[in-house]
Amino acid sequence: MTEIQTGTDHLLARVEDGVAVLTMNRPQRRNALSEQMLAALGTTLAQVEADDAVGAVVLTGAGGAFCAGGDVKGFAERTPGAPGASAARLQRANQRATSGRLWRMPKPTIAVLPGAAAGAGLSLALACDLRYAASSAVLTTAFARVALAGDYGSAWFLVRLVGPARARELLYLSPRLTADDALRLGLVNAVVPPDALEQEALAVAQRLANGPRTALASMKANVALALTTPLDEYMDVEVTHHLASFATDDHAEAARAFVEKRDPAFGVRGVGPG
Repeated sequence: MTEIQTGTDHLLARVEDGVAVLTMNRPQRRNALSEQMLAALGTTLAQVEADDAVGAVVLTGAGGAFCAGGDVKGFAERTPGAPGASAARLQRANQRATSGRLWRMPKPTIAVLPGAAAGAGLSLALACDLRYAASSAVLTTAFARVALAGDYGSAWFLVRLVGPARARELLYLSPRLTADDALRLGLVNAVVPPDALEQEALAVAQRLANGPRTALASMKANVALALTTPLDEYMDVEVTHHLASFATDDHAEAARAFVEKRDPAFGVRGVGPG
């Protein structure tokens, strides 16, 4: 295991068996986002994306919560009025560096929810490729409850996961969803007993980190492209990705393993589809 220095105790990070585990660490505030946490999260995500030793990324929270989103107590203490242009520029940069990078990076990303995920915290979870929730977890968009429109990609991710009608309902009414509710809606991939959550999620992450990285990166790119691209155009790009994967050592190893009736042993290499 290798510790990653994030520059703040608001974010802990380590690399273990090819998996970067990033832990939001303000348990006394249910891991509400802080300036230090957001800056460190953006920097650390860029670092692990570029690190060939990392094949998958896990985002989680300390102390039994995932992330409560923005620090509402801090909102209440600020001077009334709209934030200025500099605040808007900073938030745009933070959003692209965090939820935007989780969505775009060519490595599998997994959100592990030991407890509450609300507001921008839920947005960060939705930006990941997979989500595993403890049976005790609670999810809510929360924005309507504090009279805010939503940020960190909330509506964009929700529309793609549950469709526009359900997304409007979740944003307008801000229901408090149990983990089982979230599973039924397709917001999480699995619900796991709290004491087994980390082990099960890390097992999936390690399987992906040790998998055929170029093929997985191309699959992620294909899914993103499929959301916005006409079929014929999509299939042209799909062919490019598929044929490129034929040239990889991973494919050659997988073909040999298939013939020899054994599990393939993939190597640690670069991850991008090009």
